[in-house]
Amino acid sequence: MEKILVIGAAGQIGSELVLSLRKIHGSNNVFATDIKQAPNDVIESGPFETLDVMDDKRLIHFVIRHKITQIYHLAAVLSGNAEKLPLQAWHINMQSLMNILDLAKVVDDVKKVFWPSSIAVFGKTTPKINTPQLTVTEPNTVYGISKLAGERWCEYFYNRYNVDVRSIRYPGLISYKTEAGGGTTDYAVEIFYEAILRGKYECFLKKNTTLPMMFMKDAIDATINLMEAPAKKISIHSSYNVGGISFAPKDVANEIKKRIPNFKITYKPDFRQAIAKTWPESIDDSLSCKEWNCNTKYNLSKLTDTMLNGIKEKFNN
Repeated sequence: MEKILVIGAAGQIGSELVLSLRKIHGSNNVFATDIKQAPNDVIESGPFETLDVMDDKRLIHFVIRHKITQIYHLAAVLSGNAEKLPLQAWHINMQSLMNILDLAKVVDDVKKVFWPSSIAVFGKTTPKINTPQLTVTEPNTVYGISKLAGERWCEYFYNRYNVDVRSIRYPGLISYKTEAGGGTTDYAVEIFYEAILRGKYECFLKKNTTLPMMFMKDAIDATINLMEAPAKKISIHSSYNVGGISFAPKDVANEIKKRIPNFKITYKPDFRQAIAKTWPESIDDSLSCKEWNCNTKYNLSKLTDTMLNGIKEKFNN
């Protein structure tokens, strides 16, 4: 029986991942933790504790006490916020990962670790169309640099200590369950909330800025597929490309207008535009699909319907 620890369970990914894992492994076998309060459905559906991943002593005691076999480490300072506090973001993103990897090296019960990377590892010298799995990675943001360094450490711990650590380079993630948290792709969450609440949105990216995106359900399915794949099928021990779908702010706005005809969008690019300019427009994830069945079920039209209906229901409740 697996005993699973999710660190960062109050965040955009963690809050939905916890619920999916509890359906598979049983509510009492998935321990949700964070330094802030998690959503009610996370707290009410199974164990939740306040736990700071930076506190390495309490972390290892928690893992040993609960006989944890898998760790999903999702806590991080995202791209937009990281640029405001670069040294603090670097320290949190890197030291937290090192705490997990060091722990997995010495605690025999821990068999697998998941850590998310990002398309932020790519830079302006990376091929922008169908970005390959193995390519130039020259990030110029604190977030991207920390993710690239993290990928190298993950592969190092696999090769040196046989730590089974698995990772996905997430594209922009979209969900109605938790609101945006300081990322460069967060316009694609904010725009739906603003469309319903105010009927208008001022976008911080230019209208033609195409980026790869993924609806959260697809991202959660990909994450679990990767973690459940037999070790012999895993050939990448840094981080796998996952593509999702690619679109620009104007594409989202047009889909919203089909459903909310009076919706208005304006554009006022901020510092995140310079970050987005260095990222790919589309991703080649053929290796992920071949090795552990990564596939995208949500296109932009289905995503738009799901987001608008989900946000309306959220506010009605």
